[in-house]
Amino acid sequence: MSVTIKDVAKVANVAPSTVSRVIANNPRISERTKVKVREAMNLLGYHPNFIARSLANQATQVIGLVTPGSSDVFFQNPFFPTVLRGLNEGAHEHQYALQLVTGKSEDDIYHGVVQMVQGGRVDGVVLLYSKVEDRIVSYLQERNFPFVMIGKPYKMADSITHVDNDNVSAGFDATEFLIGMGHERIAFVGGDKQLVVTMERLHGYKEALEKAGIPYRESYTVHESFLLEGGKDAICALMELPEHDRPTALLVTDDLMSLGVLNTLSELEMSVPEDISIISFNNVLFSEMSRPPLTSVDINIFQLGYEASKQLIKCVENKEEPSHRVTVPHEIVKRFSTEYVKK
Repeated sequence: MSVTIKDVAKVANVAPSTVSRVIANNPRISERTKVKVREAMNLLGYHPNFIARSLANQATQVIGLVTPGSSDVFFQNPFFPTVLRGLNEGAHEHQYALQLVTGKSEDDIYHGVVQMVQGGRVDGVVLLYSKVEDRIVSYLQERNFPFVMIGKPYKMADSITHVDNDNVSAGFDATEFLIGMGHERIAFVGGDKQLVVTMERLHGYKEALEKAGIPYRESYTVHESFLLEGGKDAICALMELPEHDRPTALLVTDDLMSLGVLNTLSELEMSVPEDISIISFNNVLFSEMSRPPLTSVDINIFQLGYEASKQLIKCVENKEEPSHRVTVPHEIVKRFSTEYVKK
């Protein structure tokens, strides 16, 4: 015979309605009572029937996750598994599940979102990116459907809840770090120009150059995909510059791209940091396992995901929740891919 809420209530010495509120993580229930009820649930092996709850509450307890347009980037770049861990942690605390929308093209993803929303499969949506023009954002706004973005919205940032780093500041700090090591010929290797994060880090890069009195050079700016191949293509383009004019340092906006850069430089028999210094972004696990270990800007990826879940659940459970920005701090983790330039 299956265990019921009444059985849990009897063991915990509370009312059945209290058990229901604990399952729903009602903020009006004290932590002491929640602990007591959850211990009783564990003792009896009780598992809430979320399908029944969804029918009763007209809610799914599911968060939809929307990936970038390229499934290659999503499945290959370690940024996304890390941000998913954070999203899952935040969702799990409130008994929400996650549903992922992916596709081979932007059209596939758009239609997946429409089916997910109109089919009533999710209570809200987290966009794992922010780009210049995005019809998914327009669609969600038109339907007044709860959503949160990881990254700063290109338009109407004040009216959309989003979780982000200060990417202008991060790009500035990374560039200034290289300038402080004596580098003046610093190249910028960015991702897709349609991504807001690329635009903002490039803006910070330009600001740091300007502050130091170093002219910005278009030939030192390369945009590729956030993949190994993107890093390879970027460094090959920069190596086509005359030898005396090549950069002595690179700001690469993604660790996976940086790994592609390192591999290609090794094939070209160039040493890092002796021939060229590299500072990267994201500080994923292999940034400290690469050869040499990468100096990288830690953007606290897990925290980005965790905060995005929390903010969306607030929007779902309180329709009057005001929109706001949550800024996650960054810091530079110095390793062996950077060194002072030899004058």
